[in-house]
Amino acid sequence: MLTDFLAQSETIQNITTHATEDSTQLLLGVHGSARAASIAALYQAQPRQMLVVTDTQVHADQLLADLSQLTTAAMGFPAEESLATEMAISSPELRMQRVATLLALRRQEKVIVVTSLAGVERLLPKPETLDQASLNLAVGETYALDDIKATLMMMGYTPTKLVQTPGEFAQRGSIIDIYPFTGEEPVRLDFFDDELDQIKSFDVSTQKRTGNFETATIEPVTDFIVSETDYTAAAASIEAAFNDYRRELVGVEKKHATTGFALTQQLLETRVRENRLLPYATHFFGGETTLLAYFQPDHLLILDEYTRIKETGLAQHNQAQDWVEQQISSYQLLPRQTFRADLTALLHQDKRATLYLANFKRGLSQMKWTNLVEVTTRPANQYYGQMPALMTDLDQAQGAGTTVILLLDDAKQRQNFQSSLTDLEQPVLDTRKVQPHHVQMMAGDLSAGFEWPQLHLTVLTAHELFAKSRRTTPRPRQMANAERLKSYNELNVGDYVVHVNHGIGRYEGLQTMTVDGGKQDYLTIAYQKNAKIFIPVTQLNLIQKYIGASDAAKAPKLNKLGGTEWAKTKRQVAAKIEDIADDLLELYAQREAEAGYAFPPDDTAQLKFDTAFGYPETPDQIRSIEEIKADMQKPRPMDRLLVGDVGFGKTEVALRAIFKAAHAGKQVAFLAPTTILVQQHYETMLARFSAFPELKIGVLSRFQTPAQNKAVIAKLKAHEIDIVVGTHRLLSQDVTFADLGLLVIDEEQRFGVKHKERLKQLRHSVDVLTLTATPIPRTLNMAMVGARDLSVIETPPANRFPIQTYVLEADWTIVRNAIEKELARDGQVFYLHNRVADLDRVVSQIEELVPSARVAAIHGQMSETQLESILFDFLNGNYDVLVTTTIIETGVDIPNANTLIVENADHMGLSQLYQLRGRVGRSTRLAYAYFTYPFSRTPSEEAEKRLAAIRDFTELGSGFRIAMRDLSIRGAGDLLGKQQHGFIDSVGYDMYTQLLKEAVAKKQGHHDATPAQQETDAELILGVLAYLPEDYVADNAQKIELYTRIRQARTDDDFADIEADMLDRFGDMPDEVARLLLVGQIKQLADQAQVTNIRRQRQQLVMTFSPEATANLAGETVFATLVDVPLKVAVRSESGQLQVIMTVNDVAESSIWLHILKDYLRVVIAKQQESQG
Repeated sequence: MLTDFLAQSETIQNITTHATEDSTQLLLGVHGSARAASIAALYQAQPRQMLVVTDTQVHADQLLADLSQLTTAAMGFPAEESLATEMAISSPELRMQRVATLLALRRQEKVIVVTSLAGVERLLPKPETLDQASLNLAVGETYALDDIKATLMMMGYTPTKLVQTPGEFAQRGSIIDIYPFTGEEPVRLDFFDDELDQIKSFDVSTQKRTGNFETATIEPVTDFIVSETDYTAAAASIEAAFNDYRRELVGVEKKHATTGFALTQQLLETRVRENRLLPYATHFFGGETTLLAYFQPDHLLILDEYTRIKETGLAQHNQAQDWVEQQISSYQLLPRQTFRADLTALLHQDKRATLYLANFKRGLSQMKWTNLVEVTTRPANQYYGQMPALMTDLDQAQGAGTTVILLLDDAKQRQNFQSSLTDLEQPVLDTRKVQPHHVQMMAGDLSAGFEWPQLHLTVLTAHELFAKSRRTTPRPRQMANAERLKSYNELNVGDYVVHVNHGIGRYEGLQTMTVDGGKQDYLTIAYQKNAKIFIPVTQLNLIQKYIGASDAAKAPKLNKLGGTEWAKTKRQVAAKIEDIADDLLELYAQREAEAGYAFPPDDTAQLKFDTAFGYPETPDQIRSIEEIKADMQKPRPMDRLLVGDVGFGKTEVALRAIFKAAHAGKQVAFLAPTTILVQQHYETMLARFSAFPELKIGVLSRFQTPAQNKAVIAKLKAHEIDIVVGTHRLLSQDVTFADLGLLVIDEEQRFGVKHKERLKQLRHSVDVLTLTATPIPRTLNMAMVGARDLSVIETPPANRFPIQTYVLEADWTIVRNAIEKELARDGQVFYLHNRVADLDRVVSQIEELVPSARVAAIHGQMSETQLESILFDFLNGNYDVLVTTTIIETGVDIPNANTLIVENADHMGLSQLYQLRGRVGRSTRLAYAYFTYPFSRTPSEEAEKRLAAIRDFTELGSGFRIAMRDLSIRGAGDLLGKQQHGFIDSVGYDMYTQLLKEAVAKKQGHHDATPAQQETDAELILGVLAYLPEDYVADNAQKIELYTRIRQARTDDDFADIEADMLDRFGDMPDEVARLLLVGQIKQLADQAQVTNIRRQRQQLVMTFSPEATANLAGETVFATLVDVPLKVAVRSESGQLQVIMTVNDVAESSIWLHILKDYLRVVIAKQQESQG
């Protein structure tokens, strides 16, 4: 390894021997990635704990990325640079990295910790406090539940009803669920009295058990660790400080101070360990403890560019000062608090080994050095893929005996490069250990190469060797199940619901009522004029959550109870749906009958193209690629829809299909909605197809001159172009293809009706692949059966970092910090301001704040040409900040823009925020999203609620956990054309898809050959106590979920599953719950046995059968069913329907006759099947 080679050098050995207690050394002249290499080499020469301090977080991240490539000992300790940002509600990733680092230091592991000035000055709990903050649990041991709860609170877990995201815990009786950040899945502790009986893991989305453990270790979820007793003391001392401060004030100021302090007081009462309390850190942590307190005495402290660190410190201090004064003057903060330690003071506290790294001696001349080493390093030459220049240099190096190391991370890339070098007769060793004085290739990656003349060493990386380098990310962090969707059917009080027979009403909650001596839970639903109906939970299947298709449907009109209007609406919609079903089926039949071109199977060229993709494919990508290729190889024309979230790699899937078609000698047209997208796709293609120069690619758009466009059209006709990318210009009448084989349409929903007609003509005989980012709900896919084939990509690519999200009050200091931070790493910023009228004001404000930034603005009222040229400039890096309206929601891919700032986020819908957030974080760097809301002294209750909603949005953490609601609706509307919205609105989305599904099935004649047995919907009035008591399941949402599952269960296995789950989640079942399951099973069997109702009056249990069943059971049959019933029985006929009457003991508690009834129904079902068979 490179580090071994450097560790043996004189320079590194010299520094290592002098690095003793109380030494101050200076290493001059190492810069760029040579700095990371030197640090790794020092560690290699003598492994020990090291702390590297840089000036800013951006530099710390860069250094950590390089160090992680050289040694596994590197860890980060990230910290926000401004208190204002730190106090915002932020995503948990940074906190988790800090906790992991602190724990490693406490375990005395020899790690290199990289942090910024803000990190080393950050106030932390005392190391011994951290030691107390962990739970080591083992089955069979005894614990006090209250102690466990106190420790969980201390570690920063928040109590909740149902555990859904990392950092939460929930207690239900003797069961505690905990969701740590470290594990993949949450943990469930099951106690028997105070003995720990079981430790299990479970799946968040289903709450089902997934595994069992003997032991579990729970680690903190925050570095704001305060024990309960310390918390009480801290709260008291903050209160005291407030009272002292209030005494100094007079008149109305006193009142303002009380209002201002109220928020802090609220936080203290809920006993949260939250960043918003950080200004009072010294109260909580009992003094000023910093990161240095966690290191072993023999550690080495490395200061990277101390002069820069001091300058940054000063700047940060002044910025913080302004903000703090503003906060104090608005009574949000108490004066005289210590926010962070001071590095200069820290350096004088203890004796330790210190090493200063610098390029020049600037600003360091006053210091006393115990050892000073000076070397020269310089960045390596850039070759940008120019092989001849590289050859000359390698020959020269070979002659001079220089050690040259070519670092390439990707095995495929190493192989290809190795073979090109061998072709050019330049021998290269492929080694793992450095061979001095040779040219060699090794696995590894740095941000850039370097030369170290004294050591005769040159290191080259992808950055120098190729024109474009791609960074691999440090080890991928495991995201907890945030990818899972929360059920969008969760019913909350106030939601609109659709009842099959009564129409649209409003759900008002669950209540337990006693009817006929039996207890049951009922849902209350309100209709027009406040008429209410109560629906027993056994009939949950008759209710769906109402989801409309348009904005008007946010608050639908409630139906009238008992009126005819609902029946009428249902009839109208059903009639309309018949037509749609006809259209769908006609289309389907046509497609089946058409003959297209069957492409040949993959060959070696295709394989070569596929493997040249620079990233690992996700499982969904691989599946979609296979489905598409299989379709292309069939004779009928393909019509496939590829659905995938923004940036999930749909383009690559399409490119493989394009290659397949072009390689087989057919032409391909790629249609995109905007000129910018066309340009981006064109550039992607040029890069991806570079190894196949025989395939010619053309582009048709407004960025080309008319003459260029004309040339392209002529070449298409003559088949001199194989692939063309274009806007709807491609659909003009003057464009004709010599031999079109594949049409790819990006974001079809954005083309107009005229274009779609033209597409339809093309569609008949060519293969069509349509890409879209708007997810389409599953139910609809099923309804659209056969109308088009669907491939879905749901897994995000591996090296996307989650987006670090903040929610905070609008504050220009934070905006300035965010923009400066992004520009410092050469990135770009989106600033979203949704009023066109004063966009210019915002632009000049940003220019004033950050004078070095180049700012541009775009909005929807510009002409398309204007819009596109500005976007084009932004894409090419001519601007740093783009101030924009929500117009950027749609499909612009600017990988270099990784900070998004949104004003008035509290006025936006979730899906809008989600789409916007998808605009950043599209490359391999950590992206930041700041959602701000206007500053108001005390947030109104409504604002509080909205912020809470946005705060939940923060915990999207990553991926797909967005409210399906908005998205599913938008998807539905687009699929079916606009006129459908009205129908969806009138009956609700689920009912609509159900009707559509039935209509299609009926038209296709999917009536089973043997008529399935009609089921009844039996009414049960058994007068038994069968429900979920409050003390067993307290949370209504969970109750409804269980009732729904019981109602939907069909087989004995289903019921056994539910029973196992309930035991698992809520502990032992009381009798009412056991009976609830039994009654659920009876209802299920009664439906199958075609019973219309079963009612019990005192000791008579009367079962009435439907006319069909009456016919089946006529004569002997019914008596045969009763042979084994151990009760007194009578049979009679009541208005043409068979009734069976059993005499039972009149006990509501008795479950015996319920079991008899269950067994009896099973016999009846068997007999009916016999008589029909």
